[in-house]
Amino acid sequence: MKIVIVGASGNIGSAVTRELADRGHEIVGVARRTPDVLPAAAGLASVSWVSADTATSDFEPIFAGAGVVVHLAWLFQPTHDPDLTWAANAVGTRRVLDAAARAGVPAVVTTSSVAAYSPGPGGLVDESWPTNGPSSAAYSREKAYVERLLDVFELEHPQTRVVRIRPAFVFQRSAATAQRRIFAGPLLPGRLLDPRYVPVLPVPKGLRMQAVHAGDLARAIATAVERPVHGAFNIAADDILDAAALADIFDARPVTVPARLARTALDLAWRAHLVPAPADLFDALMRIPMMSTARARDELDWRPRHTGREALEAFLDGVRHGAGSRMPPLDPATSGPMRVEEVRTGVGSRP
Repeated sequence: MKIVIVGASGNIGSAVTRELADRGHEIVGVARRTPDVLPAAAGLASVSWVSADTATSDFEPIFAGAGVVVHLAWLFQPTHDPDLTWAANAVGTRRVLDAAARAGVPAVVTTSSVAAYSPGPGGLVDESWPTNGPSSAAYSREKAYVERLLDVFELEHPQTRVVRIRPAFVFQRSAATAQRRIFAGPLLPGRLLDPRYVPVLPVPKGLRMQAVHAGDLARAIATAVERPVHGAFNIAADDILDAAALADIFDARPVTVPARLARTALDLAWRAHLVPAPADLFDALMRIPMMSTARARDELDWRPRHTGREALEAFLDGVRHGAGSRMPPLDPATSGPMRVEEVRTGVGSRP
C-alpha cells in the first residue's frame, strides 16, 4: 500500500517511517528538509522523499494514489512567534486534510497529543475526555484546534476513515539532541544530565507525567494504518513518572520545588530568550491528565515494549552522548548524505 507520511523526518515521523517500511509498504516521506541520499542508494530505498511545507505547498499531487495519509508534521519553535507555528500547525493541518479529501484518500491518521486534553480529574481518562487543552500554551491551543478540525472533517467526509492518535511524551535516543535543543536550548549541556553530576534533583510539586518510546508509538500508528479502526487512541507506557521515579532515574535525592516558583523562573528565562520553552507550556505539563490506554490494547492489540522510564532513560542517554539521526531535524550536525547501507528505510542513526 502507498502511504504518504507528512512530517516523516522528525522524532515520531522517523520511527513511523521505519516501522511502515519494515512492514513492506511503499512510503512517500514528506518533509520541509529531506535527507540527502547518495545516487547509488536512491534506487534501493523503500522510501521516496518529497520536500513540502504544510503552510504553503500543494499536497494534492503528492497524495494522489495514496491508500493512507499519515500526518505527523508539527512545528514547535519559535515560541516567540505564535503566528508562524499557527500557520504551520493549525492552518497547515487544515490544508493537509483538504488536500487528502480532494485527492480521494480513503484514510487519514494523524497525531494529536495528551496536551490536547483538558485538565484531568485525578484518575485515568479515556478518549472521551474533553480536548479543550490544559493551558493557553500555543502547543496546547493548536492541538485542541486540530481536534476541532478533525471533528468537522469527519462530519463533512464520512467516507474517509479518520484516526487520531494521542500520545504521551515521546522519547527515543536518536531524537535526544534535537529535543534538548527544542525545549531546553543551548544553555543545558548534555553532560549536566549525567547522574554523576546530579546529587539533588529539584522537582516541581505535583509533577506527574506519562511517556512512550517512539518505537512503541510507531507500532500503534502502523497498526492504525493497517486495521479498519477509526476515532481516537491514547498511547502511553504503563508507568507514571513522578518525583520518586525521576529521582531514581538520576540516583539523586528529590527536592520538592513550589510549582509557582518553577514557573516564574521559567517565564523569566523565556522572556530573556534564554530558554525556548515558555511558562504556559509548563502550566500544560502540570495540568495534563493521566491517560488510559485500554482502547489501544483492545482494538489495536497494542502493548508497550518499553516502560516510560526506559523511554526517558533512552532520551537522557542520547542527550549525554549527543546522539542523533541523519534525518535533518534530528541530526546534531545537520549535514551529511545517507550511505547505501542506510537506505532500506531511508533512516540512519548515529551513536
